[in-house]
Amino acid sequence: MIKIVFGISAVVASFVLADSLTCNQCSLGLVGFCLNPGSLVCMGNSSSCFTGKATFPSISAFPGFNSQGCMANALCGNTTTSTILGATYTTTTTCCSTNLCNPVVMSGAPSAKLTITTALGAALMASLWGSML
Repeated sequence: MIKIVFGISAVVASFVLADSLTCNQCSLGLVGFCLNPGSLVCMGNSSSCFTGKATFPSISAFPGFNSQGCMANALCGNTTTSTILGATYTTTTTCCSTNLCNPVVMSGAPSAKLTITTALGAALMASLWGSML
């Protein structure tokens, strides 16, 4: 009996996974690096992988913030302009529909993942080196 239940569960799971899409996930990315990279499985046919980018037009040297994950198809391709603390920013979302098709892009090439530990270690080393000089 257990084998039959397991077999039925495996068949149902395979149908569910056939309609799923795996996307890169990042709650917060800064200057092209994701601070918490991962992947996410989107369920249903009405979802796509997205990459969202928020930029400040008045600060052209700052590449902005980005995020990644799953999004409803109806929300894809939107560009909005808002203001926070007097600074205007533009948010753009782009979507795609194949597995892991939404890498963080900086200067036209996929960026390398930088861990928080590496970033903090480099900052600490720079601080110590600067205080010795």
